[in-house]
Amino acid sequence: MLSFKNPLIIALDVDTMAQAEKLVDQLGPYAGGFKVGMQLYNSVGPEAVRRLREKRVPVFVDLKLHDIPNTVAGAARVLTRHGASILNVHAAGGAAMMAAALNASREEAAREGSKPPLVVAVTVLTSVSQDVFNKEIGITGPIQEQVVKWALLAKEAGLDGVVASPLEITPIREACGQDFVIITPGVRPAGAAANDQQRTMTPGEAAGLGATYLVVGRPVTAAPDPVKALQAILDEINCVHI
Repeated sequence: MLSFKNPLIIALDVDTMAQAEKLVDQLGPYAGGFKVGMQLYNSVGPEAVRRLREKRVPVFVDLKLHDIPNTVAGAARVLTRHGASILNVHAAGGAAMMAAALNASREEAAREGSKPPLVVAVTVLTSVSQDVFNKEIGITGPIQEQVVKWALLAKEAGLDGVVASPLEITPIREACGQDFVIITPGVRPAGAAANDQQRTMTPGEAAGLGATYLVVGRPVTAAPDPVKALQAILDEINCVHI
């Protein structure tokens, strides 16, 4: 596992390895690390993770594993072998599933003599509004309440942290403590388009509330000058002494 040099993780939501490597070559000197999600992984496969590791950048493998415990354990073992610095599972899969992923990743890392990846649980997607949460997904009550329940469940299962919107940082910190990792997508610089995100904050706001890592994609990767856009975000979060 490679360490993240700063809290900013850039999402490589592209189709090809050439596009991903171009962004990494541009942004690698400045970004804390990079995220490989479903788009790139399903296009290129595990080669995406291996090629980025060859460039000596930490990789958050964002596949949101959600299946029976044995299947998720097997996938976590494979992603650990590929060199993921962070991998994630869905908290909705339950404590046994989360613990299976954690134990498998640690066992695989020990077998290889490497540092295990952080294993974190996805709570409620940042694209989900309160209305969708209640009326379409069918869970009653505030999103924040459910996020905290799932964060506590993840902590009880031994996981390192969660993925949650910036709006839930404070209650998660209060419930789970200062050492619990909170990864926040749904981060948008002031004036940037929200796109399909519903529960957002600016990078400075999220950092100020105590996010461990911030995941940013399109506001950087689709900017006319990605390096300038990334540096502006780093300047903003450095102002709050993350």
